Amino acid sequence: MNLLLVTGLSGAGKSMAVNALEDIGFFCIDNLPTGLLPRLVDFALLGESQLGRVAVVLDGRGLRNVGQVERALVDLDEKKVDYDILYLDAGDTVIRQRYKATRRKHPLTISDGLPIDEAIAKEREILRPLRERAKYVIDTSLLSTAQNRERICALFLDAGQRAMSLTILSFGFKYGLPQEADIVLDVRCLPNPFYVPELKEKTGLDQPVVDYVMAAGESHELLKRIEAMLEYALPLYEKEGKSQLIIGVGCTGGKHRSITVARLLGDFCQKLGYAPTVQHRDVHRTA
Repeated sequence: MNLLLVTGLSGAGKSMAVNALEDIGFFCIDNLPTGLLPRLVDFALLGESQLGRVAVVLDGRGLRNVGQVERALVDLDEKKVDYDILYLDAGDTVIRQRYKATRRKHPLTISDGLPIDEAIAKEREILRPLRERAKYVIDTSLLSTAQNRERICALFLDAGQRAMSLTILSFGFKYGLPQEADIVLDVRCLPNPFYVPELKEKTGLDQPVVDYVMAAGESHELLKRIEAMLEYALPLYEKEGKSQLIIGVGCTGGKHRSITVARLLGDFCQKLGYAPTVQHRDVHRTA
């Protein structure tokens, strides 16, 4: 088990961090009472649990005093569990502004009836042992949500892993646009195998259809320009913090041209270092 303790001040961005960690393959548990941490570790160490990368959030909601924090760390040390600590921090003024903007209450304001300044100070003291032992500390005071996510992904992505999942979906316009698509490409301008008797009943999964569509010079030119656009745009989507991008490629019926181009774009994106999923929504649909 690869255990990561995610902690830090309430309002410093732990929820965003957990979302980013889930997107890159962590099994995340939010607001775990410290008394359950040893049991979670025991369960995770069992072979049948199949838990690999685990992120557990410990913060002021479940930790009431410094003693609880120190006991939790001692329990982990006694079990000889390898773990790292990610601590999210922010300035007091920033924390106050964030709570004011969201109109939410600090957890210690709710549980102990403390004013916001006292709640922040008390939480800092409770979490001090975690802060002192943290391997990773991120001050989110001046970071946007996208920048914070980018920092998390850069720290914890496996080698070769991308922060954004990519799906390329072929479809037929006659059956409606894919509502989930972020980008829609229309390839109805390419030569249509539907009007070639020996190709009509085949699909873009068959090589004769691919050969027919790509025999035209305009097909190669359009594909080249789409590839150039994706090569430039995909890193920008990742930088902006997008966790999933769906590219729709449409022709009239979703059987010939769209499948052909979707497959070729899948191969191209794979060469760029992505691991795209290529799906064909309407390949088996009948009129």
